Amino acid sequence: MNRSEIGSSSKKLAMEKPAIWRPETHLSTTVKEMPPSGIRKFFDIVVGMEGVISLGVGEPDFATPWHIREACIYSLEGGHTSYTSNKGLPELREILAESAAEDLGLDYDPDEEILITTGVSEAVDLAFRATLNPGDEVIVPQPCYVAYVPDVLLAGGVPRPVATRLSEEFKLRPEDFKDAINERTKALVLSYPNNPTGAVMTREDLEEIADLVVENDLLVVSDEVYDKLTYDGRHASFAQLEGMRGRTVLLNGLSKCCAMTGWRVGYALGDPSIVGAMTKVHQYTMLCAPTMAQVAAVEALRRGEAEVKAMKREYDRRRRLFVSELERLGLPCFEPKGAFYAFPSIEGTGLSSEEFAEQLLKEQKVAAVPGNAFGESGEGFIRCSYATSREEILEAVDRIERFLADLIT
Repeated sequence: MNRSEIGSSSKKLAMEKPAIWRPETHLSTTVKEMPPSGIRKFFDIVVGMEGVISLGVGEPDFATPWHIREACIYSLEGGHTSYTSNKGLPELREILAESAAEDLGLDYDPDEEILITTGVSEAVDLAFRATLNPGDEVIVPQPCYVAYVPDVLLAGGVPRPVATRLSEEFKLRPEDFKDAINERTKALVLSYPNNPTGAVMTREDLEEIADLVVENDLLVVSDEVYDKLTYDGRHASFAQLEGMRGRTVLLNGLSKCCAMTGWRVGYALGDPSIVGAMTKVHQYTMLCAPTMAQVAAVEALRRGEAEVKAMKREYDRRRRLFVSELERLGLPCFEPKGAFYAFPSIEGTGLSSEEFAEQLLKEQKVAAVPGNAFGESGEGFIRCSYATSREEILEAVDRIERFLADLIT
């Protein structure tokens, strides 16, 4: 082939290539088909609006206690800005092992069975990516935290939602769980105290689930980030049940109980093989949680118990106030037993969850999250966070009352 033929051939190939670069054609099909977070999508509307009372964001309204912030400042002043071990600061892992022994009666090896993650959100992602093979099914009780289903999909798994109901206090019923299990089922997600409903499951409730877990040889991913915000009785961890420690990946963090959402410190406790696999993924994606945040977490766990209890008392007061006011307005509301969310039913208004939330925001400037953002079984509800001042809660109630009155007239 001579030069002129080569040139002619190159021009022909160039003409056959697409004239316009289309990046969207190179996206992952899974990501492309995944809807954006129902929470974030809704709150994009709130940005820039003045005078809005937000009952939407799942975040404490308290600042991180000063002595915890001060520990971080001292760490920075001391120049402690390097990486930690992939697994996290040894001191932090040792404290978590001590806490697990004291609070749960469970022994975890801080070197092999504890991993510090960048928030509990990363821990959830790691748990699925480290354990799922393509096509494995994961049972996800709903309504639930918005990340579980997308994280299962991103790991190549298949989420299998199971509805929980107001009539059963949003607990996972053994019969519903059993009906959802098939030969492809590999894992169950538990999230109690629950976001968005505030539901909890007692030890007796969990034991019925444990029997089916053993019978079907399942793994349990238990997100217990609201464990310190349990109002009636003591929190029951699935890992505490007989024979369940080895089957459970226990996830937790300091975001909610210590008002440390922006610090991004979570952790996973579990069998060495699973925690080791999670650490592999973690070391290639995140490497380690922020050093100064881990130092702050040490301080929070060592000396932050008084503030945790004080915040819990205040949430409890708000909880009782808000639920009673919602009931007064004619919005049936399950009394939350944990976390800091109320999940009132708005079915009686004739509006869908999204219609109610959008109109309430537009007409009265109160922001709440449509219940269907947490799964199909959340339709007919809205999520309202009472992690805001009692004054703002009462003002929000007044505005909701006006909104409901306008719907009738």
